Amino acid sequence: MIRIAVDAMGGDFAPQEIVAGAILAMRRDPFQLILVGQPDAIHAELDKHDTTGLDIQIEKASEFVRMNEQPAMALRQKPDASILVSTAMVRDGRADASVTMGHTGAGMIASLWNLGRIEGILRPAAGITYFGLQGDTFVIDVGLNVDCKAQYLLQFAVMGSVYMQKIRGIPNPTVGLLSNGSEDNKGHEVARETFPLLKKSGLNFVGNVEGMDIPFGTVNVIVCDGFVGNVALKLTEGLSEELLNAVERTARETFPADAFTTYLTPALSRVRQMMDYTEIGAAAVLGVDGVSVIGHGRSRAKAVVSAIQQAKTDVERELIDAIKQGWAEVALKQVI
Repeated sequence: MIRIAVDAMGGDFAPQEIVAGAILAMRRDPFQLILVGQPDAIHAELDKHDTTGLDIQIEKASEFVRMNEQPAMALRQKPDASILVSTAMVRDGRADASVTMGHTGAGMIASLWNLGRIEGILRPAAGITYFGLQGDTFVIDVGLNVDCKAQYLLQFAVMGSVYMQKIRGIPNPTVGLLSNGSEDNKGHEVARETFPLLKKSGLNFVGNVEGMDIPFGTVNVIVCDGFVGNVALKLTEGLSEELLNAVERTARETFPADAFTTYLTPALSRVRQMMDYTEIGAAAVLGVDGVSVIGHGRSRAKAVVSAIQQAKTDVERELIDAIKQGWAEVALKQVI
């Protein structure tokens, strides 16, 4: 049975929402749960739930990283931080995956320190599917690497392509480089340097794509640096929420109350669910030598369930080995 180490202390609503979400996840699809953190706090939350028949262990970690702390400094000062302990369990073979809804920077650094990079990978990257709007579109990087080189973006493309093959079951994912125009010569210097690398990568590279292409699912893998990817992601979250609110306000003013309740409320509810980040749960940290996923700091139980399910799927489909093989094949083409 798959063993998932969950950072019980990470996130704005830890440990209560983390523990609640982990238990819900176990009820849906059993696995071995290891809750990492301060035992007294974890036990207090477990006592609120019926855990009969569930395989739950507690791994002590006396410290944790707060959301407002500088991550590298905090981790150096807190060697027994829960995110360090959970990623170390993956490194040592005591867990198959690590899940945290805590500090993104701390999660990435802990993954790097304890799991290391896959051989040949220069920088890990975080990627997510584009909500339920375009589940077959994967954006990478969405925040880990603000300043990138062309070689980094090439590797992001490889990892994103492998992810979509293994996790979404797309045999030959299309790959696009996010730029300010679709023409081959568009983009800043790094984008222009990346373009020829992708052309000879052997990936199904279709060229440059623009921001407007993302919500239409024009390609399966959108490659960009973490600054642009994070802005695109957060803009989508905020814009979709405000647009839905505007549609709802206008519809309430336009249609009779009974018609709104009967016909429009269910439709709006389905669209809101489609754009709900909790349905995704977390971003996969690709490029480290072990399964690690990092979720929103504001996550509640529902998002924790999704994050754990993602981690389980990554383990079951042997994502790490697939990335190793995928990068080795592309690296050989680059040398040739």
